[in-house]
Amino acid sequence: MQIDNIQNFHGLISRSPMMRDVFQIIETAAQTEATVLVRGESGSGKELVARAIHELSGRKNAPFLAVNCAALSSNLLESELFGHVRGAFTGAIKDHHGLFQRAHGGTLFLDEIAELPLDLQAKLLRVIQERNFLPVGGVMSMPVNVRLVAATHRSLREEVKNHRFREDLMYRLRVVPIYLPPLRERREDISVLIWHFIEYHNAANRRKIEEIEPEAMRLLLDYSWRGNIRELQNVVEYAFAVGRGTTLMCTELPPEFRESLESIVINKSISLEDEKSTIQRSLAENKNVNAAAQSLGMSRATLWRKRKLYEI
Repeated sequence: MQIDNIQNFHGLISRSPMMRDVFQIIETAAQTEATVLVRGESGSGKELVARAIHELSGRKNAPFLAVNCAALSSNLLESELFGHVRGAFTGAIKDHHGLFQRAHGGTLFLDEIAELPLDLQAKLLRVIQERNFLPVGGVMSMPVNVRLVAATHRSLREEVKNHRFREDLMYRLRVVPIYLPPLRERREDISVLIWHFIEYHNAANRRKIEEIEPEAMRLLLDYSWRGNIRELQNVVEYAFAVGRGTTLMCTELPPEFRESLESIVINKSISLEDEKSTIQRSLAENKNVNAAAQSLGMSRATLWRKRKLYEI
């Protein structure tokens, strides 16, 4: 779907030129068997990227399976990835097929790959190199026919420098690196995503939101969104849960937005000329725009808007 430059690319919704470049890499990489490494912050849509690669590939009719490497202990993760045979350890009362076996012919998504313990990194490297694996407690190797997509919010190069990640495995995983920019770097997508999630909830709830109070929209646009799209989705869900009526109000936003709202109310009590002088002084005293915005207690986007208003 593409309307007014808004593109829905396998669930990744954007009108940002940065994301169009990402979509192009995904389409190109999907036609190969290359291992892909997706780097992006939590909540930015890394699994959607992995699913898009799978759906655009020749493996689309085979399984797509995912595991979060940070969610399981080392022993459980090893069993989950490679399976185990009966009697391999206490409680192993029957054979267990691991993800590599269950994803045969398809795609395996390894999320938070930087959290993989070093001993399992060595085993994963052997699987990639030799195209077979040994279940826990097993004596016979099994062939592997799986396309790997890994993801992390960390820099693997930094992890290698700090001796927490194998350099040889890093190069095996990042044949095609994809950087997924955080929401704060593509602010043109904020309003697009807000309305996308509003429309979703409008269809599923009794409440129908038809408009957003201008001050509420300003708060949403200026917010840092450290939790990215997942946080934005939760904020919209919160508004539907606590509010009534067809207008999304400031008072229906989560508590963390109230400080920003109070700041706006305080700033409104300052004369426009005083505010202009304060901004000019801060820009002169600080080395860059980020430092000036921080000293003024406002976001960079708010400072940019006020500079435009006052023609500074």
